[in-house]
Amino acid sequence: MISKALIAASTKPMILSILSKGENYGYQIIQSVKQISGGNMDWTAGMLYPVLHRMEKEGLIRSRWRLSDEGRRRKYYVITEAGRKELESDMREWMSVHKAFSKLWKPVAI
Repeated sequence: MISKALIAASTKPMILSILSKGENYGYQIIQSVKQISGGNMDWTAGMLYPVLHRMEKEGLIRSRWRLSDEGRRRKYYVITEAGRKELESDMREWMSVHKAFSKLWKPVAI
């Protein structure tokens, strides 16, 4: 399992990345994260919804209620232009961290 601190640090860019591919509702976001991480990131609704609400207040995402194909009312989230700019910035930062670790953890040739 991945540490809570690392999960917390990656939550916003993970959500923005998922929403950059199209609108989504909470449960679907949780399932996407679980699938993408191979089950190593097990988000809960209690963890996700406060983050979604904060991101909405920050203007990074928008939401709207609509009926699902099954006729259930669901709150769907979409990324905003500000969210796309934030994601671009987050991607640069995370790729820099990834690049540094790749150099540190590169296997030594024998």
